[in-house]
Amino acid sequence: MGKWVEGTVVGQSAWSEGLYSLKVDCEIGSFEAGQFAKLALPVAGQFVSRPYSFVNAPREKPYEFCYNLIDEGPLSPRLARLEAMDVVFLAPAASGSFVLGEIPDAEHLWLVATGTGIAPFLSMLRTEAPWKRFRKVVLVHAVRQARDLIYRDMIEAIRERRPGELRTVSLVSRERHPGALSGRIPAAISSEELERAAGVELSARTSQAMLCGNPDMVTDVVEVLKGRGMKRHRRREPGHVSVEPFW
Repeated sequence: MGKWVEGTVVGQSAWSEGLYSLKVDCEIGSFEAGQFAKLALPVAGQFVSRPYSFVNAPREKPYEFCYNLIDEGPLSPRLARLEAMDVVFLAPAASGSFVLGEIPDAEHLWLVATGTGIAPFLSMLRTEAPWKRFRKVVLVHAVRQARDLIYRDMIEAIRERRPGELRTVSLVSRERHPGALSGRIPAAISSEELERAAGVELSARTSQAMLCGNPDMVTDVVEVLKGRGMKRHRRREPGHVSVEPFW
């Protein structure tokens, strides 16, 4: 198989200024929830590519990706101009080890995201895996402005199907929003406000945490969780915190 597989855009929507979801009809190899695909477009005779996590579950079509528009970026402004029936290219195989199969068992699973970092968690929550392995799952989504709390209808639908199993907490840092905490994730953990909002304990005794999104959030949360005895998880040295930093 060649380096790139041709896909067809079947839809694109804007959540807010600079925040998009792209749906693509394409056939690539199977993937695990939490993995990413490389999307590419030809620019000046060469392919420019970037990794984007799947929002859809592995057996669902079309493929769906959410992304931020970076004005000076080589790819995202071109992605934002795509319309239905336009061509976009994907790598023939998904990549990444940020998957539930790499996570040790625990009572609680915390999925902590900023911005578009929520994508791999949505893919996971649309499979059976987390519900078979964890008694409670907490989805935490932090954004700067409330308009960027994306996929709320999807999340609510999952919560209705999993009453008592899925807890959700939103944080908005630059404005007050009904039903959301104010501020940043590390401070909400330190003050225990996050646990109170979720009604679920976050500790080395009970929990596994997966962190995805802004690298500063990831670094700061890892440090805060160290104070609770939670260490980075690695295959050779099992721990409690798995990370995937990206913007």
